[in-house]
Order: sequence, then structure tokens, then C-alpha cells
Amino acid sequence: MSVPTIPVTCYYNGQISRSETDVKYEGSETVIEPLEVPVECTFQELIDMIYLKTTIDKRRFKLVLICKYPLRSGKKFQPYPVRDDSSVRTMLDLVNTPTIEEIELYIKVVRVKAQVNQSVGGHADIFVRDNSNVAQFDYGCEPSSGPVPDTGPNGDDEDNADEEHNDEYGEDVDDECDGDDGDVEVDRQASFFRAFNQVLENEQGIYVSAQAPSCDVSNHQDDETLDEPSPVAYHLPPTPHFQHVENLHNAVASSWTPWVEPTTANSSAEFVIGQVFNSKSDLQEAAKIYSIKAHQEYVVVASSKKLLVLRCKKAEECQCQWKLRAMVIKDTSLFVINKYTGPHTCVNPCLNRDHHQLDSQLVSTHIKALIQAQFSLSTAAIQASVMEKWGYQISYKKALDGKHKAIRQLYGDFSQSYTELPRLFLGIEQANPGCAVVWKTCETNLPNTEIFQRVFWSFKPSIEGFQHCRPVMSIDGTHLYGKYKGKLFIAMGCDGNNQLFPLAFAITEGENTDSWGWFLACIRNEVTQRAGICVISDRHPGIMEAMVDPYLGWATPFAYHRICMRHLASNFMTRFKDKILKNLVCRAALASIERKFKKHMNTIGRINSEALQWLEAVPFQLWALSHDGGRRYGLMTTNISEVFNSVLKGARSLPVTALVQLTFFRLNSYFVARREVGGNRLASYEQFTPYVDA
Repeated sequence: MSVPTIPVTCYYNGQISRSETDVKYEGSETVIEPLEVPVECTFQELIDMIYLKTTIDKRRFKLVLICKYPLRSGKKFQPYPVRDDSSVRTMLDLVNTPTIEEIELYIKVVRVKAQVNQSVGGHADIFVRDNSNVAQFDYGCEPSSGPVPDTGPNGDDEDNADEEHNDEYGEDVDDECDGDDGDVEVDRQASFFRAFNQVLENEQGIYVSAQAPSCDVSNHQDDETLDEPSPVAYHLPPTPHFQHVENLHNAVASSWTPWVEPTTANSSAEFVIGQVFNSKSDLQEAAKIYSIKAHQEYVVVASSKKLLVLRCKKAEECQCQWKLRAMVIKDTSLFVINKYTGPHTCVNPCLNRDHHQLDSQLVSTHIKALIQAQFSLSTAAIQASVMEKWGYQISYKKALDGKHKAIRQLYGDFSQSYTELPRLFLGIEQANPGCAVVWKTCETNLPNTEIFQRVFWSFKPSIEGFQHCRPVMSIDGTHLYGKYKGKLFIAMGCDGNNQLFPLAFAITEGENTDSWGWFLACIRNEVTQRAGICVISDRHPGIMEAMVDPYLGWATPFAYHRICMRHLASNFMTRFKDKILKNLVCRAALASIERKFKKHMNTIGRINSEALQWLEAVPFQLWALSHDGGRRYGLMTTNISEVFNSVLKGARSLPVTALVQLTFFRLNSYFVARREVGGNRLASYEQFTPYVDA
């Protein structure tokens, strides 16, 4: 009787390429081999079949298997590591998935250097770290004691070096950071310092010109509806710890060490009696990762400051004898395993979608490096990263909780950040005399305690530099996405080189007449008293009322209010839902001659008289270039503010102290770069900016 088989398509001799929604295998020399895999095939049998089919030398190379796995929606795919019998069964079960036309198995061939660090006899393993002999991963986590990949079969070691280090699902190496360890804090500072160096090296490209594609301020029609500005690839956030970089050479990793050299084909490395861990949290993290890789779960029998006892969750159901007991070493924080019975003797019949030991704390440890590199990391991306590393689909809530814990460990507590905010601004003012900071708080019955409501700040270079910029200012508000909601107000200018000029910021409770009036009053009192400034904004009622308030200093003729063309076109589109009419509105707004403006308005009236009446209700000088009187200097939108909003997009989900520090460091590096460019042009006896010369 023939054994039933399942067709599997194998890909090798190429590279795995991953996007947000898909996983592909690419390469000009990619080889495709079909396999007929028996339904009851084990992991070792599958490995032997692939070696036989591909003729790869098993004595020199090991195989890393990655399966293309669908997420719950069926439209997105993520890499799924195949490294034991249960994951082979999970892969073969995909044949019953309607959205899967064929099972795709990607093979990565890796040559590994010989390992000499093995356990000897029955003695307990003792691990001593030596940073000079350990490879340091680029994403700021602890050094790994896992095997160091050598060149592949084609000898492309240099070209694939980064891929080898970052391919977590290809190397079964535990690279989580320990958030509670003092030495790992130094590692975090080192990671931040690398990010700060990258800031200084790439600063020339941080701020886009007002002529950039995402910041169209010229008289060219924009046919798109008003959407959020496209994200711009800016540098990483500088760190509040960069002043301690002279201590980086003393950094010593102190997280727990894997007890057996990990290999991609073996995820069941066992604990040993006598194993020592730096702390109880390190031991707990090691036990969690062990259980996740073994697809088993445990329960906590006893837990205290000096004792930790774990046993298998199926101890009574399946008579599994797995048990671990560890105690603290006297007068230290070290934990040592004094009793251990393993491995598990129970069988896990099916692979659940989630794992009890894969909690939000472990997720936060895993994504710390990702959050450091991109603090706007989405919850879906966190779920995908966890799926890629451990093969489990965690819930949205667990991923979000893990993100919040990682942010709290990296950037501080959300509640505590409001307490630290006055001290931060005091330090900025003392170190940078001339900066403007204005507070608005509410009194309480408690002594020396007030409730935060608003804060306004502007840096001295912005205040002094705006005197030499065009008399144009764009204002905009955007949401804060952290634990406590609110609004971030931004005022931006435009310099003589047609580039963005950050001017002022404020954190408020929301957008209303009082908050916008307060923000504009702070700008008038603390930043500039220039007359005739043109203010470009959307049509928020709070802004409209504040701009005509004679007591705030922004009414005509002290200032001139103009409306963003894109916001007006978006409101028009929402009202009439006609793209042709919307395009005509944009043409009318961009027309520099009154005759052309009237022509487009007449066309709109012939198509829809109600639309013409709607436009005529808005004063023409607010939105039409032909009636502007030259106040706008050609700036038709608030894109110069919205582009900077996109710069701070990820930081808007961080504690307020981190957000304020980000504005300080971004503006500091920006002005340093602009000062150097301006000095070079003056030294070359160039009288005007490149924009004017062009």
C-alpha cells in the first residue's frame, strides 16, 4: 500500500526577500526542486530528503528551512521556521488552506565553523564572557555565543554578512536584551550612541526643501485629495545618555548565556544542574524561551525572591516528570539550578496559535532593538516579528502591551514624564540661554502641586533666525498617540533658500479657540513681533477666531491670514464628491491672473451653481493666489508644517519628555548643518542662496 504524500516546492541557491505582506525567494541562480513529502514525515526525514535531492554536502553545510506561512487574513504571508517535527506537521497542514496553491519551502545553506565549547562529562557548565572573542550584533543586543556562520557554498561571505546577522528565523540564536540589568543599560547607551552618530553623518538630508515632492508649494496643481503627508526617512532619535559615551569601552554584556551552543535544527537544548543565571528574571526568560521552542508549557509552583519552582502543565494529565527548581546563591543575586528533571515526556498533539509563556514581558524584550531603530513600529509589525521568530501568532492586545513596556523601559514612564518635564525645560533653558518656554497649569489643593495643561517652547536659533526669513508662517496641529492624548502644535517658517525653518512647538489638551489663541499669543510675545506676517493654516474654527482677535496681535494689518489650498479642496470634495470640480477649484486657486481665476469659477458655476456659491462664501483673498497680493510668497499649502509632523510621527507615541528631546536634537543638528553650508557660501563670496541664484 502506497504512503500518501504532499507536494512541496523547494527553493535554494538564492535569497529570502520579505516585505510587509509577502515572503519571496529571489536570485538569478535560484534552483527549484519539487518534493513529494510523506504525510507522517519527520523533520530528520525531510532534511535527508532535501540533502539527497539537492546533492548538498551534509558534512560541510547545514540547512535552514523556512516555510511561507499565511496569516489569519489569508492575504498576508510571513516566514515560518521549520525546525522540528511539529513545525513539519504545521507546514504540511497548509495543503488544507484554501488560499495556498502550493507549499513553498525556502532553503538556506550555511557553512558553520567547528564548535569547541561543549559540555564535558557530567560536570556543570560554567560560562565566562570575553567580549574580545564574541561577535557583537549590529542592532544593540547582547553578544551571542551561538555559531558564527562562515561563507556559503558560493563563498559570498562579505556580501551576505548583514543578512546572516539579521536573519533571526535562519539562526536560532536568543538575542533578547535584558531590560533590568545595569550592564545592559550601557549596551543600550551604545546602541543609542550609534544612532546619534548616524544623525550627525546623515544630517544634510534631514530637512526637505519646500520644493520637495512631499512639500509642493509652487503653482502646480495638486490633483490628490488631502491625505496625511508621505512618511519621510529621517534619522533615529538621539539619546539622553549620549554624554556618557566615554564609558562605552567598559561595556560588558551580562545577560544569561545559552547553556548549549544553539543550532538551527535543535530547539530543545536542556537545562543542567548547576547552571547559574545572573538573576531570577534571566532564569525566567530562559525558561520561557525553552518552553516556546519546545512547544510545551509550564506552571509556576513556587516563586519568591530566593526560590523558583516550575513544573510541566501536563504533569497530572500525562504524568510528565519535567520539573525545575532553582535557588538564589547566598549574598548574591545569582540563581542556580539545584534540581532538574527533563526533557518533557508529554506530547503536544497540536500547535496552538499562541503560547502561555509568550507574554508581553518577553515580547517587550524581543522588540526593544526594533523600537530603538523605529519607534513608530506598528502593532501588526510586532505580531509579524514574533511570528517570524517563534512561530506563534500573538494577540493584538499582547503585542500592544509589549510595545508599551518596551517604550517605558527605553524612554521612561508616561506618567512620570510629565513630572520630569519642568526639570527638562529648566536644563534646556540653562544650557541654551534665550530659549522661550511658557507654561499653563491648573492649581490644586495640594501644596507645590499643579496640573499640567499646556507648554510652549521655541529655541533661540529659531527666534533669531526667523528675523531673516520670509514673513510667512505655517501652523498645524497633530494628535499625540501615547497613554495620555493631546495635541502637538507646530509653527514653521520658510528661509531664503526655500527650505523649512522650524519655529515653535506646543503641547496642549486639544484644538479649540482658547488653545490656538494661546499658542499664537505665545508666538507674538516670545518669538516675533514682525508686522505683516502671512499665516497659512487650515480652516479650524479656533484658528479662524484667533486670527481676527484684535487682542492677540494677528489681525489685519499686523498679520494676514491665508487658507491651505489642499484643505479647502478636501472640504470641497467632502461636500460635493466631484473630482472634476475639485480639479477646477485647484486650478482657480493656483491661477496667478484674475482673468484665469474668473474663467475657472465660471466653469464651476456652469457645472454646479451650488458649488460656486459654496466657494464664493469663502473670501477669495484667503485661498486664491490671484487675490493674495503677494503675501503667500507662492506657498499655497501647509505642507511645510505637515512634513515636520511626519518627522515627529513616531515620537508622538512616546512620553512627552522624549518628544521634547527629539525636537531639541533634530533642530540642533539641523542648525549645525545649515550653519556650515551658509559659512561655506559666505567664504566663497556668494551673496545669495542657491534657490535665489537658480
